[in-house]
Formats: sequence, C-alpha cells, structure tokens
Amino acid sequence: MDLFSRSWTALRAAVADLADEDFARPSGCTGWLVRDLVCHLIIDAQDVLITLATPSDREPTRDAVTYWEVADTPPAGDDPLDALTVRLAAAYEEPHLLTFHLHDVGSAAGRAARLADPAGRVGTRDEVLTVEDYLSVYVLEWTLHHLDLIAYLPDAEQPPAEGLTRSRELLERIAGSAFPASFTDRDALLVGTGRRAPTEAERAELGEPAAKLPLYLG
Repeated sequence: MDLFSRSWTALRAAVADLADEDFARPSGCTGWLVRDLVCHLIIDAQDVLITLATPSDREPTRDAVTYWEVADTPPAGDDPLDALTVRLAAAYEEPHLLTFHLHDVGSAAGRAARLADPAGRVGTRDEVLTVEDYLSVYVLEWTLHHLDLIAYLPDAEQPPAEGLTRSRELLERIAGSAFPASFTDRDALLVGTGRRAPTEAERAELGEPAAKLPLYLG
C-alpha cells in the first residue's frame, strides 16, 4: 500500500514539474505525446477510484501476476480507447488544465488507496482481485508510465528505486524467468516490455528467455 502511494506521488510530482512545452514532446508510449500520456493517467486514476468503490464477495479470480493480458506483438494503434485518449488530451488545449485534473482526480485516488483494506476484494474487468494485488498491479503501471513520461526528458526525476525493484520482480514473475543480475531494474523494465531493444551484449546475457521478450502488457 505504501509503495503504491510513493509511486503515484512521484509520478504526479513528475507531471507537476513539466514545462508547458514538455507536453508536446514524445513519450515512451509509441505514438503518444506527453500530453496523451497524462490524459491516460487521469483515466487510470478514475479506474482506481471506480475499482476501489466496487467491492466483491467472490473469491479472487486474478492476482497481481495473472491480472495482465500478455501479447507478443505491440499494440496496432487502432484501439478505440487509445484513439479517444488522444482526442481528449487535445481537447484540454492548455497543459495546466491537464495537470489540474490529474491533481484533482489523482489525489482522490491516492486517498482511496490509503483508506482501502488490503485484504478486501474488488471487481474490475469482470475479474476479482484483493485490494493488495490490485494496487500492486498499479505499482508496475505507475512505474512504467513514469519511465514513459520522462523518456525524452533526461534531467527529470526517476521513479522511486523501490518501485523499480518491485516492478522488476513482478515483471519477472509474469515472464516466468529472471533478468540477468547485470541488468539495472530500469533496463530490465525497458527491455522486458519492449520500450527499448536489448543491445547485442544484453541479448547474449538474456540467453534463451530473450526469445520470449518483449512482453506487451495490457
């Protein structure tokens, strides 16, 4: 629960530190500008609020690992929600409107997470998870999107180290194998999710598991 809060707080702070011109820069999400990614974060925050307000008395059907739908090909760019996100982001027109909305909804999502019972069960996407597992999913989500946000902003603050480490551990469980110890947590996440291609040396270190990478998480 604490790691969710630290990761989310750090990501929102990174958005708050952006200059207006940064919103028109590319992000680490292929085809999205920074403004599109920030709009996506608003939608994510709404999802957290909705899910935490959707309790369930059913047994969990997914956990932090099995929650993810893993594809071996990148998104085609024709998903209707992705297209809607880009249109919504453009409709804000002024960056400060995006940051205001993220602060408003994001603060509420953070408070809801702090108040939630980790052992409680919630429903999302027709599945049931414990609150603890659901928030663990979002530690990975926030960490990856923090890396996306600053992909072309070399002087920006990096995600919290503990969030990078926990996200790497979760990605390794999803992949079914560990990344080489020589990989930093950041590089393991970038290479493992296809945000950058491995170097020849990294591919050699990965060995056989390299054939299963990257993992496109949805």
